[in-house]
Amino acid sequence: MLRSLKIKERLETSVTLKKILLLFVLAGISMVMANGVVTPAMSVLSSLNGLKVGVDAIKQDEVVMISVACLVILFSVQKYGTSKVGLAVGPALFIWFCSLAGIGIFNLVKYDSSVLRAFNPIHIYYFFARNSTKAWYSLGGCLLCATGSEAMFADLCYFSVQSVQLTFVFLVLPCLLLGYLGQAAYLMENHADAGNAFYSSVPSGAFWPTFLIANIAALIASRAMTTATFSCIKQSAALGCFPRLKIIHTSRKFMGQIYIPVINWFLLAVSLVLVCSISSIDEIGNAYGIAELGVMMMTTILVTLVMLLIWQIHIIVVLSFAVVFLGLELTFFSSVLWSVTDGSWIILVFAVIMFFIMFVWNYGSKLKYETEVKQKLSMDLMRELGCNLGTIRAPGIGLLYNELVKGIPGIFGHFLTTLPAVHSMIIFVSIKYVPVPMVPQSERFLFRRVCQRSYHIFRCIARYGYKDVRKENHQTFEQLLMESLEKFIRREAQERSLESEGDDDTDSEDEYSGSRVLIAPNGSVYSLGVPLLADFNDTTIPIPNFEASTSEEANPESPKPPVLDAEQSLERELSFIRKAKESGVVYLLGHGDIRARKDSWFIKKLIINYFYAFLRKNCRSGITNLSVPHSHMMQVGMTYMV
Repeated sequence: MLRSLKIKERLETSVTLKKILLLFVLAGISMVMANGVVTPAMSVLSSLNGLKVGVDAIKQDEVVMISVACLVILFSVQKYGTSKVGLAVGPALFIWFCSLAGIGIFNLVKYDSSVLRAFNPIHIYYFFARNSTKAWYSLGGCLLCATGSEAMFADLCYFSVQSVQLTFVFLVLPCLLLGYLGQAAYLMENHADAGNAFYSSVPSGAFWPTFLIANIAALIASRAMTTATFSCIKQSAALGCFPRLKIIHTSRKFMGQIYIPVINWFLLAVSLVLVCSISSIDEIGNAYGIAELGVMMMTTILVTLVMLLIWQIHIIVVLSFAVVFLGLELTFFSSVLWSVTDGSWIILVFAVIMFFIMFVWNYGSKLKYETEVKQKLSMDLMRELGCNLGTIRAPGIGLLYNELVKGIPGIFGHFLTTLPAVHSMIIFVSIKYVPVPMVPQSERFLFRRVCQRSYHIFRCIARYGYKDVRKENHQTFEQLLMESLEKFIRREAQERSLESEGDDDTDSEDEYSGSRVLIAPNGSVYSLGVPLLADFNDTTIPIPNFEASTSEEANPESPKPPVLDAEQSLERELSFIRKAKESGVVYLLGHGDIRARKDSWFIKKLIINYFYAFLRKNCRSGITNLSVPHSHMMQVGMTYMV
């Protein structure tokens, strides 16, 4: 326990270690995306390769053309999801695995059952002793026996963990072992058919049914891996590691069934390039091995961290796990890398491109957020402007979208200087994705007040999980927002009534405020023991009297106005909110761009001014999820020099 806490503390405090961990995660995600390219290409091409066995007149070029047509059809129907064909997936795969087992048993009985001796590990030593370098080259091909195991994570969208474990142990593994043993038995007497061992070993009477079910299984496997790629990209975008894209949910029942049009057609294009440029099954198999081993190695590294920090397993067990699995994976990886010049380098280039996109987006987004935090407006300036903010307050509600969760964004000052008037009520809305699957609707919005009550400025944090579906229109969003705001104000009034009369006006969100609470719409109270706007370090500074710190500063010796009744004050504020809502809601969009300073490094200028700017220009805006009409939007641009 103590060791885990020390490692966790070291990881959280070290900037270098956090960057290294981020690089490992991005590398793993990019390899999963590479799997989404090579799996359809490999599955479809290898399954259609049986045509050369069944029809002598068909050549490799015809097989490639048919594979291209099947891939286009496969990715074209991806948008319809799997819910409509879900009932056929289970029986089809069950028949496929049973066919593998049946053909394997048939070949074992007919040809040579002595291949069962291969379970003795001593034959591995004999194999390497006889072949040495060639045996090492063949390790990449041996790895293909275990490929596809990463697709089980896609199955978690539909089934429980236990069901996946039971299926793999008691159905998939035995059937695969029997299938490969049967092919080995067949090759003992038919060495010339090694290039297409599976279809050659199928009995002649069962060839075409097996060919049909093999192609159906290949299409199912391809769709599963593509769906897994979509899910991985969606979660990466929710955590700020991938540009925002249009995401379509194809099922109301299963949240994991999604479709990303841009990624779908991008995967299709790369798959077609892979099939057309590398028509050899062996070369595509090497590309498959590179992507598969990349996923395995990154998974082993990250699981090792999970074992240390979360599961808190003994350090000896963790090191043994890492050494054994990572050692095996590195050995296999060295074998497939030796054949990278055959054409499988295409998949490495694709993975590097995806890694670069994610790294640039994460780096630019983080830099932009840190710059906005540094340039936020101070509370002293807000008090000098007064409750009218130095301008005219027009009736209505302005929803200003920004990524800051505390403080007043600098773009708001740009609105004050650019627009002739601002709305009578301002709500800073920050949409944040939290690392949980779903956030209950009753806990969606968290409110707190900015400045004094007379300013009518609030902050709202809208929280979404990475599996939440944002399909509400802007009217529904506004209605939920206003209901949550009213609940917050009522609960705040209840909390204020328990305080002393002298603390009536200390509920502003300023740098001197002490402990505050966040009140969720369901009445949950979240205590905050830290200031909300700025870090407050010097606790010896006396708290000033904010009742006399507006632009219309009163004489300290003048008599105080009579204190309004609490109920009357509450109803007056609620009435003000309703009238502002009736006047209309306008979405204030501040487009904050970043540019590298002239004295920055050349690489930084290249990344920020060109690559990140290109991604921001072409990514999906967060406000588009609400379908807000243009008549309800107001946009102002601002550039930060970083």
